[in-house]
Amino acid sequence: MLLRPSEVDREKHWFEFHNLDKIVHFLIFVVLGFCYRVAFFKQKKWLFVVVMFIYALFTEVAQGLMNMGRTMDFYDLLADMMGAGFGCFLFWQILSYIEKRK
Repeated sequence: MLLRPSEVDREKHWFEFHNLDKIVHFLIFVVLGFCYRVAFFKQKKWLFVVVMFIYALFTEVAQGLMNMGRTMDFYDLLADMMGAGFGCFLFWQILSYIEKRK
């Protein structure tokens, strides 16, 4: 989804608005951050941040280099990192809730 070519000449839908892609970036990285924490539960938190940042940076650089209607955008990178952080936060909240119910 992040590296999919842009559809330049397509009709807009009623729910689309300016910067909708930032929300999409955020939501994709919420899922990615959550799943990453589930898969690598014992990994240090700083390594989570580094891995998510490198992946987000890679996708933004790739968008800029592909020349397929997508551009590299600092705010997409920011949305990615915020989403990954929120996914990690959700993971810890759910884990805390489960631990309290035991």
